[in-house]
Amino acid sequence: MSLRYWLATLLIASGVILAEEPQASTAGAPAEYVIAPGTRIPLGLINTVSTKNAAEGDRVYLETVFPIMANGRIVIPPGSWVAGTITEVKRPGRVKGRGELYLRFDSLVLPNGVTRDFRARVGGIDGRGEEFDKTEGKIRSEGNKAGDARAIAEATGAGGTVGLIAGSAAKHIAMGGAIGAGVGAAAGLMYVLLTRGPDAILVKGSTLEMITDRPLQFEKKEIDFGMPQPGHFSDESGTEPAKKNSVWTRWPF
Repeated sequence: MSLRYWLATLLIASGVILAEEPQASTAGAPAEYVIAPGTRIPLGLINTVSTKNAAEGDRVYLETVFPIMANGRIVIPPGSWVAGTITEVKRPGRVKGRGELYLRFDSLVLPNGVTRDFRARVGGIDGRGEEFDKTEGKIRSEGNKAGDARAIAEATGAGGTVGLIAGSAAKHIAMGGAIGAGVGAAAGLMYVLLTRGPDAILVKGSTLEMITDRPLQFEKKEIDFGMPQPGHFSDESGTEPAKKNSVWTRWPF
């Protein structure tokens, strides 16, 4: 065989080896900014939610009210949108029981349109009257025992007054008052039994706390919001000492 043939064979073999050499992959590269599972994110409620008219599957809309940071940068700025779903509703009973709501958070939309899906839970509410069961994740209306007692007392008093008037006319004041009070109490009790307790209501503007259930990963280009980033904030201890060109160091104290 000629030298030209051996050279050609060698070049072809070299090409095959180079073609089969594995290429570096960035698919497994870690994200630059990660919000860890269990992060608590405060949210403001955009629409009012009540057990009186809510139904399972209804959507709930909220927005973030505090910046969330990772690796020294704001990753979730205030004004980002969060969508949730009502998973269960329980109306308050007529004799006993309270209104109950179960809420799940489903997705996040940053101001620049970047989205993330998850299944986060409620971690707390601002406590404007409703109660939150951390064990079950249940939002429950406050009890109305004081209101029930007041309704019965008012009805009893009104019945007693009517009874006194009627008894006075019949010259049986004491008996009329007792009968009237008894009738009034019975009417008050009947009112309580036929009236539902207070509904669980989360009014527009209420603050809820969302707890993330998975890592939320972002690349640097995904957290470009067209605003200055602090750059020198620390996630663990708040703010680090300001840089020399900071406005605070230039201020003539």
